[in-house]
Amino acid sequence: MAKLSEIVSHANRCLRVAEIGDFPGAHNGLQVENSGRVTRVLAAVDAGLPAIKKAAALGSGSLLVVHHGLFWSGVQPVTGVWREKLRVMLDADMALYSAHLPLDAHATLGNNVLLARALGLRELKPFLDFGRCGKFSGSLDALVRRVGRVTGRAPWVCAAGPSKPGRVGVVTGGAGDMVEKAAAAGVGAFVTGEGPQWSWVRAEELGINVIYAGHYATETFGVKALAERLAARFRIPWNFVEHAMPL
Repeated sequence: MAKLSEIVSHANRCLRVAEIGDFPGAHNGLQVENSGRVTRVLAAVDAGLPAIKKAAALGSGSLLVVHHGLFWSGVQPVTGVWREKLRVMLDADMALYSAHLPLDAHATLGNNVLLARALGLRELKPFLDFGRCGKFSGSLDALVRRVGRVTGRAPWVCAAGPSKPGRVGVVTGGAGDMVEKAAAAGVGAFVTGEGPQWSWVRAEELGINVIYAGHYATETFGVKALAERLAARFRIPWNFVEHAMPL
């Protein structure tokens, strides 16, 4: 076992939670505490009821690390699904830790850097807010295949740019509305999770390839890496709680 307080303090320091701003609903850090002892670290993308139930089924005393926490919609009455989430966590003595932009931005554990490295991008540099960009020597088709392989799903592709993109920008999650900024930054392809319908139209007008790889699929990397790091440091096991979705 490990102390919850020590794990949380380490995660906060590692991710620089106090230094990186986020939107108010993120509430990065510990969102639900347990009795104070942690038997394992679990990772999931979302703090939805199905994922919480799957985590609870793995045993009591877990710390569930998520990218999207409980409070995205602000203050809500503790009724219905909200009450059920808390009941399941309390019954399982489960703690919940959430890391949104601090995990996107991290130089080694972040969603962006890990996806960029998995795609084989070279000479990585910061890109837009928290993304990464790098060189890709292959064709657009090769990049699309690589995206599908590392995310486990076939992406949607707006092939409006060069057949050999050269520089590729990566911003995980719902960053499709940054297509104009991506084009202005000079990348030949922009890899993100999802975007609004108009982002496809604008990509065609700007002549940039956009690969929509799935919001969920592009944001499994960070929580896995964070859970693995915490488990190794505090000598407890870890598991990924899969609850995939096509969006």
